[in-house]
Amino acid sequence: MANWRVLLVGGASGSGKSSLAYPVARARGAALVEVDDLVVASQALTTPAQQPALHRWRTGSPDGLSSEEVTAAQVALARAVEPALAAVITNHRETDLPLVLEGDYLLPAFCAGWTGGDVRSVFVHEPDAGLLERNYASREPDAGAQRKRAEDSAHYGDWLAAEARRHGLPVITARPWADAVQRLESAVAG
Repeated sequence: MANWRVLLVGGASGSGKSSLAYPVARARGAALVEVDDLVVASQALTTPAQQPALHRWRTGSPDGLSSEEVTAAQVALARAVEPALAAVITNHRETDLPLVLEGDYLLPAFCAGWTGGDVRSVFVHEPDAGLLERNYASREPDAGAQRKRAEDSAHYGDWLAAEARRHGLPVITARPWADAVQRLESAVAG
């Protein structure tokens, strides 16, 4: 098992990052923090006027936006939450409790700035919007068809994967599931 204190697992919604992060955290005895929880906490401490990017999806819908516009809004929200992410990473680097931090709002440029030594990063990528839509249907059966959300997520995921590669960070697919955890561990073993 890789010698990391903090593992950053990024990727778009529905890509399989949570399904990989949870077993890795359990096996390592690490705390697991979902970036979405830090977003919610940050929203509770700010107003839309103070942090419009952070509140984007609470005050408006992605309906009518292109996938490029949704990606731009996702990136802006991710940048707004980076101070909270940095605080959590710093805290866990100073303790004996390892951490897996996973979420849609981990940007490759941010992760690259932390990666090395006791911090590792990996991005999970699922480019197939049809698979993403099926993932949403299985985990949110009452939500109905979510094709646009899946298409937006695939576009954001493609952007994240390209940026991760540009920053020298590993990118894996969650499928096939049989060896996904081992592939993730190999990707961050460096």
